Amino acid sequence: MSKNRPPEPIDFFIWTVEDVGLWLEDINLGGYRQMFKENGVNGEYLEGMSMFTTDEILRFIRRCHMKWGDFITLCKELRRIKVACFKGEQKICRLRWAPSCLSVVFVRTAKRNRQSRVVSLKLEP
Repeated sequence: MSKNRPPEPIDFFIWTVEDVGLWLEDINLGGYRQMFKENGVNGEYLEGMSMFTTDEILRFIRRCHMKWGDFITLCKELRRIKVACFKGEQKICRLRWAPSCLSVVFVRTAKRNRQSRVVSLKLEP
């Protein structure tokens, strides 16, 4: 990923810690970039947040020293990315690092499996 621009949303589940930091900057939550980095928050972790219990959410908020409103913003932005993926609004890019034959397979598979990655974030009552 480029160091100057946020990573592609369609690939959020494979984002590195650095990619997450760039995304936080892009959604105006850059103040949490260092805390997320220290806690190893990557794309896989963000994807798993949809399964967090209330206790796990509260531990995450405390560990990252997040304000409640900022956590809600984070969840809304994650949901926006997932919904865009589900609706097919996100462009699926050919992998630059892979041979073209593998890139074609990746794009086809990503289009077919787009819906399987979409999970809404819900807070327990």
